[in-house]
Amino acid sequence: MRRPTKYTFSARLYDVISFEWPVYRAGREAAFELLNLPAGSHVLDLGCGTGLNFAGLQRMIGPTGSITGVDASPQMLEQARRRADRAGWTNVTLIAADATALTSADLGEQAPFDAALSTYALSLMTPWRTALDTMIAATRVGGVVAVVDMQRPVGRAAVWTPLAKLACRLGGSDIDAHPWTAMTPLLRDLSTRTVRGGHIQVRVGTVSPRLAERNP
Repeated sequence: MRRPTKYTFSARLYDVISFEWPVYRAGREAAFELLNLPAGSHVLDLGCGTGLNFAGLQRMIGPTGSITGVDASPQMLEQARRRADRAGWTNVTLIAADATALTSADLGEQAPFDAALSTYALSLMTPWRTALDTMIAATRVGGVVAVVDMQRPVGRAAVWTPLAKLACRLGGSDIDAHPWTAMTPLLRDLSTRTVRGGHIQVRVGTVSPRLAERNP
């Protein structure tokens, strides 16, 4: 019997059970604000899941831009395709692939992208650093890279730590991965947002020529 892949049974319910509206939507909106992409931008959404980033990206890039969504789960991509079809977004391309094993040939003709983002996905991946390097390498010089991910709440919000840990455990995330910490030496002009009591961390930075030379 074939072993079920991750999200085989939960993909259709993911948007409901993932605490998106009460908690995690805030991180996406913070990232969109920092990205502030111009119309016509071509964007890589790594670990796109059911396409929860698509509406926010479409508000910025419009019909002349494009979104290339990558996810390892065919079930999640099926939901992302349904979302795009319902909204009439013909500028969305979906790729079923492991983000830690992507090559430039996998990403299609839009690469290198004007922007790349990963929301609540890198902490699911092993090794996540490989996926982050892929995002940066797939973004043009002067383009922007955004990471949104989770950690334990801090300060007064630390009382919510057990709930945050449970949410991450149910989703398969490593709450202690902290993938955004690797962005500081790799990108310039790094912007930071912290929301939901520090539980959600947002980082957006720009790809420099020196980095692009190291990642042809």
